Amino acid sequence: MTYNNKQKLELTWIGKDQQPQLEPRILIEDREKSFGDRNCQNMLIHGDNLLALKALEQEFTGKIKCIYIDPPYNTGNAFDHYDDSLEHSIWLNLIKPRIELLHRLLSDEGSLWISIDDDESHYLKILCDEIFGRKNFICNVIWEKKFSPQNDAKWLSDSHDHILVYAKSKDIWRPNLLPRTESMDIRYKNPDNDVRGVWTSSDLTVKTYSASTDYPIKLPSGRIVNPTGSRCWSVSKDTFEALVSENRIWFGETGNNMPRLKRFLTDVQDGSVSKTIWYRNEVGDNQEAKKEVKAINNEDVFTTPKPERLIKRIVELASNNSDWILDSFLGSGTTSAVANKMGRKWIGVELGDHCDTHCLPRMKQVVTGEDQGGISESLDWKGGGGFKYYYLAPSLLQKDKYDNWVIDKSYNPEMLAAAMAKHEGFRFSPDEHVFWKQGQSTEKDFIFTTTTFVTVEYLDKIHDEMKPEEALLICCKAFQKACESRFTKINIKKIPQMLLGRCEFGKDDYSLNIVNVPLENEPAESVMDTQVNQAEKESTKTISKKARKQDKSDPTLF
Repeated sequence: MTYNNKQKLELTWIGKDQQPQLEPRILIEDREKSFGDRNCQNMLIHGDNLLALKALEQEFTGKIKCIYIDPPYNTGNAFDHYDDSLEHSIWLNLIKPRIELLHRLLSDEGSLWISIDDDESHYLKILCDEIFGRKNFICNVIWEKKFSPQNDAKWLSDSHDHILVYAKSKDIWRPNLLPRTESMDIRYKNPDNDVRGVWTSSDLTVKTYSASTDYPIKLPSGRIVNPTGSRCWSVSKDTFEALVSENRIWFGETGNNMPRLKRFLTDVQDGSVSKTIWYRNEVGDNQEAKKEVKAINNEDVFTTPKPERLIKRIVELASNNSDWILDSFLGSGTTSAVANKMGRKWIGVELGDHCDTHCLPRMKQVVTGEDQGGISESLDWKGGGGFKYYYLAPSLLQKDKYDNWVIDKSYNPEMLAAAMAKHEGFRFSPDEHVFWKQGQSTEKDFIFTTTTFVTVEYLDKIHDEMKPEEALLICCKAFQKACESRFTKINIKKIPQMLLGRCEFGKDDYSLNIVNVPLENEPAESVMDTQVNQAEKESTKTISKKARKQDKSDPTLF
């Protein structure tokens, strides 16, 4: 049998190769909605999560320690806040670029945790294997989300969800231990008043037989014993005698029991290794989650929240204090709330109106300490921290009435400079003293964006201020022809011509909230021509209007 070297094992679907060419947008802070300590780096972002992840890419690539997402499950059920009915190919087309961006944002020690149910979990597993590499799959956690069976279930009553766990690098990533619980320590006693403290005992035999460790032992009572059945002792005779001399072998209160090894509490790990089945009594369930969100907003209850104890378990295992936590499907805000209470830095992204109706008020209550639900009591949470509220800037380019690409009118000079820096791979950081140093990619490479017509005289003045080792990219609307190759260390380009063909301008929504699924006999290319929920369109319009209104002042850009 012969094989084609180009063939590989992969999951394929309609439209897999039709990847969106994302525009790297800037983020604009809405100071009226930012809350708490201004020095906090936490970010609440209102906008399409794919565009938001692209906006974060430049600053946060390789920096996020733990990502948790709870995407729409594609179950066919209708939710108030998510349209969850997506054809498989559409669902995969929409989730793939998001997973790819999340993978880039993860640090080498980072991990991704995805809540999903049976409908898409196996497709998602194969997709993540392709993006992360199968060798970086950690496990599939089973979460008991329900207690009571559904008596109206047609087949079996589902009581669990999956949490797929991937590491950026499995060779590097190691989970933290879970804190020891009272139930774990209660097994430790001290019946012989050992000065080393409480202990528990364990079996001294093993299944793997070895003649060298199969020997008779004389008990303190005088009785001779051997390992039972086909088993043998777990230690050699010399080691056993050393353990006896150290009072590390327990023969029972009368000295007539089979020998057992004493394990002291002081010798065990500071915590326990997590198992892959998480029961509701340990991490909460759907009912507990509903109670938590009702305490925040009882009038418009988010339909599919996750309990804070579940997210706490993930954050405990996957991060340490001050690490970055990201949730790009923030929903009701649970991940950000838990991360804030646990002393982590966080980024939450949400497109729907519930970013303002659920996430924003919830995070304000977390910061003030008013939120005493969820894990607050167990952590003795009294409030603290803060966050900045951002929204996505409109697309940099829009079509005019003549179908030509032009700079969006809402962009003031500072926004334009920040956007061009991001497009060209420069970090936007205007110099306080040198006007043409608006950003840099390296210590010696700078960018300058201007709406001024650049003349030879203007260019000469800039060149006179440059150091010999410095290089400059100038982005402008127009310039004299003689400027084009006047200096080897100055590269001058025109806006918008320099940007055309790089990405999709004028597209504001890559939402997962699809409401029209193509019919079976429609052409393949129409699979991608999906219609966005009208409420989401209105949300995008509101963001664009907000940008035009606020950007006339002095916005904080990211």
